[in-house]
Amino acid sequence: MPIACARCNAPLPVWELAAAGHAGCTSCGSRNTVSAFPALFAPTQAPARAEVALDGEAACFDHPGKRAVAACQQCGRFVCQLCAVEFGGIWCPTCVAAGAGPAKAANLDTERTLYDSIALLVPVATLLVFWPITTITGPGALVFALARWKRPLSLVRRTRWRFIAAILIGFGETIGWIWVVVYYLTRFMARQ
Repeated sequence: MPIACARCNAPLPVWELAAAGHAGCTSCGSRNTVSAFPALFAPTQAPARAEVALDGEAACFDHPGKRAVAACQQCGRFVCQLCAVEFGGIWCPTCVAAGAGPAKAANLDTERTLYDSIALLVPVATLLVFWPITTITGPGALVFALARWKRPLSLVRRTRWRFIAAILIGFGETIGWIWVVVYYLTRFMARQ
């Protein structure tokens, strides 16, 4: 099964992924970084078949009739050729799925909070819906965007334009309110 581009879903060139772990999409030109099991890049061949365990041989924990080829580094269970997961050693599928011990590194992020979208949405929404609250959300969006600037954006490629727009809008709202306060204070002082 080919690996699809994160931007346009076109198949990526496998030879580039196998050589460097990243590839340029031939359709949209985006750069994709992929971490995949090395078996994905191996030549297609008949599926590995676990050999039948003979009398006196160790058997797989999940497949009692199959010969064990290794023991899990975390729990010590015997695993057959089909169950052995190579990840800095041999792991059983149960330990990898549970994220036990050092195998927890196999659990990858599946979602992220989109701080850039939050930083942009808050000042724009309050400006359009209930503008007096911008006295708080303008400076808040400015501080929030600057504080979250270095956080990871998304699992797919994304630029920081939302942060920049949030900073500009928040700065504009803050300057606008400062101008209004100074204007009315000077008018009030002039009357006295």
